[in-house]
Amino acid sequence: MTRRSCPRGVPVSSPDLLPEQRLDLLESADNALAISVARHFAREMGFDDSQEFLIATAVSELATNILRYAGKGQMTFRVVEAGGRLGMEVVAIDGGPGIADIEKAMADHYSTGDSLGLGLPSVRRIMDSFQVESRPGLTICVGRKWRE
Repeated sequence: MTRRSCPRGVPVSSPDLLPEQRLDLLESADNALAISVARHFAREMGFDDSQEFLIATAVSELATNILRYAGKGQMTFRVVEAGGRLGMEVVAIDGGPGIADIEKAMADHYSTGDSLGLGLPSVRRIMDSFQVESRPGLTICVGRKWRE
């Protein structure tokens, strides 16, 4: 994993100034690593402390789901640009059983496991855009947060 330091207040001004970072999620400790990488990436992009914390919360929810339901997966963090704005994109991929009913999974308090059922709905609320595609053997979640 390549890391570059960028003092807060000197945000990344172009997508190619901050390389994409990939992280394999293989064990429960990798959730903490995903949170750390997300916070560092958001900080380097120039997100403020509260936005950095929210992004890290969304990443934690996605990583928790990967480890709980699929056992392993991968997260990718990258800078995206659209309409003159820069944002952070988080892609979470796993090869688990899939989400049978995405609409239900996006509803508060719906869970197929032993949880509160607030993970994916929280990610949707935190991120500016959030998409889920799923079938048995492959789930892809893509969230984007735009820098203000």
